[in-house]
Amino acid sequence: MSTQRQTETIPEWKQREVDELADFLATYDSVGVVDITGIPSRQLQEMRSELHGTAALRVSRNTLLELALDEADGGLDRLTDFVDGQVGLIGTNDNSFGLYQQLEASKTSAPINAGETAPNDIVIPEGDTGVDPGPFVGQLQTVGANARIDQGSITVMEDSTVLEAGEEVSADLSNVLGELGIEPKEVGLDLRGVFADGVLFEPEDLELDIDEYREDVRTAAGRGQNLAVNAGIVTTQTAPLLLSKATGGAKSLALQAGIADPDVMPDLIGQADAQVRALAAEIDDEEALPEKLQDIETETTETVTEETDEDEQTDDQADAEPEADTDDEDDDDDGGDALGAMFG
Repeated sequence: MSTQRQTETIPEWKQREVDELADFLATYDSVGVVDITGIPSRQLQEMRSELHGTAALRVSRNTLLELALDEADGGLDRLTDFVDGQVGLIGTNDNSFGLYQQLEASKTSAPINAGETAPNDIVIPEGDTGVDPGPFVGQLQTVGANARIDQGSITVMEDSTVLEAGEEVSADLSNVLGELGIEPKEVGLDLRGVFADGVLFEPEDLELDIDEYREDVRTAAGRGQNLAVNAGIVTTQTAPLLLSKATGGAKSLALQAGIADPDVMPDLIGQADAQVRALAAEIDDEEALPEKLQDIETETTETVTEETDEDEQTDDQADAEPEADTDDEDDDDDGGDALGAMFG
């Protein structure tokens, strides 16, 4: 917990600064602490301009920032834990997630200087450097790159990791990277923490894959709707689906039960017609069929004949078929009589 400070004893100019910082804190719904280490004044001013309209940046002495945060209401004093090194306050009426996304998107690449710590692995990529043969090939090899002269130019033969994250950059490596135009670090406002609606967020809490998050929400909504429909929960969104489901179920039941409802009759007739036609196609005795169904038997016979010709059946198979018809003749007569009775 931060130590309570007596602001009455500080110089008047400092008190005015603290009061202005307090007004800044009270103006915005979300307030955070950003790291501005290593950002030149010119670029910092450009970043202020880019933030205009969505967020505001305020830089002051750390002691005064801490005083203002300690005196603020609502738990903002928790941000004092992030006031260390070169920092500033950032305020926005946007949500914390939007602020984080904006700050990350505004970062730009920049050269790295000797003595700085590598933020990530530094790799010199494979390929032609575009540099004419000379001492530079030795400089590349000195920093750990697999380089040689190839076809009149200095070429890096494979991707070469010349420094791992967390290690200090040497003067030689800084010069080589500068010559190759490699800018391995990002310059921008790093959000250390932001306080909004009584909640303190850190960067790992705010780093979201927007597309993945949107897809998760879409999937959850679909599953929720499916559950509601299956559970019979009536809402504005599920009512049309429930009505459609009930209509389909009622119609299916009526068809299965043979209920002669006006809405079901066309389907019942179609179903009966399909069943009769399927049965007629199995009867070979033309005399046993009503006149309207005799064409079906003829078409079926022609189809079978065509298929037989296409398959190029052997003579033995062709001779065997009449014998099978003879064996089934009595059964066909019985079936024909029964169907004839049905249709008069």
